[in-house]
Amino acid sequence: MNTPWSFSGSPFLLAGPCVVEADDTMLRIAETLARLGAKHGLRVCFKASFDKANRARGDSPRGPGMDEGLEALVRVRKATGLSLLTDIHEASQACAAADVVDILQIPAFLSRQTDLLVAAGATGKAVNVKKGQWMQPEAMAGAVAKVRSAGSTEVAVTERGTFFGYGDLVVDFRGFGRMRAATHAPIIFDATHSVQQPGQAAGGASGGLREHIPTLLAAAAAAGVDGFFIETHPDPSNALSDAATQWPLDKLDALLGRTMAIWHAAREAPHV
Repeated sequence: MNTPWSFSGSPFLLAGPCVVEADDTMLRIAETLARLGAKHGLRVCFKASFDKANRARGDSPRGPGMDEGLEALVRVRKATGLSLLTDIHEASQACAAADVVDILQIPAFLSRQTDLLVAAGATGKAVNVKKGQWMQPEAMAGAVAKVRSAGSTEVAVTERGTFFGYGDLVVDFRGFGRMRAATHAPIIFDATHSVQQPGQAAGGASGGLREHIPTLLAAAAAAGVDGFFIETHPDPSNALSDAATQWPLDKLDALLGRTMAIWHAAREAPHV
């Protein structure tokens, strides 16, 4: 087992495909992430969900399930040495997932589910809570407090955009500082889910505007986030989930280079 994950000591990158896919795809992504993390000075945690329980359509692929999905993640760790992250959707999944992964992630739609947050915190593992799309930054203080009260000392909060209209998300970069002040937790920016357009693709699936990812990442880096969340895939159009928003794996090197140059420049600049 790896050294327990700590959100302190930024910068870090949580990245991988949306959902657990075939081993060759998973390993290709993980090996690239390990190489790019070393190149750009980023601690990397590989992410993939064993189940996508909140798909827009009931007939959309959800993933292989917990047992098979966790086994696939173990194979990624053995091949690359990377830390691991996966989502949990029910309190009953927390312990089994915690036996395998380093970070338990709470999906945005579940960020106020007390039993789920407490179960995640009770494992003692690091927990990443995604901010609900309807919540103001300060409201995440309650979610973080629930996780900490159950025992976890490593808790982070991820911004993934807010609904201000129908089928679109907007990122308010003023919210990063507000959320850090309210939660006293590291702040992560989710660049790929922030460009989603839920229910806007053909047949009611989620669409997205991938072309805006570099701009949003640049702004988040300048705003001083602690870590970055990026879903990436070697063939996004054929990804099993979030095909419209995953970043092409062969373009990730350039994206990280630009983002980290801005992040370091912002850290070195004098505060106004």
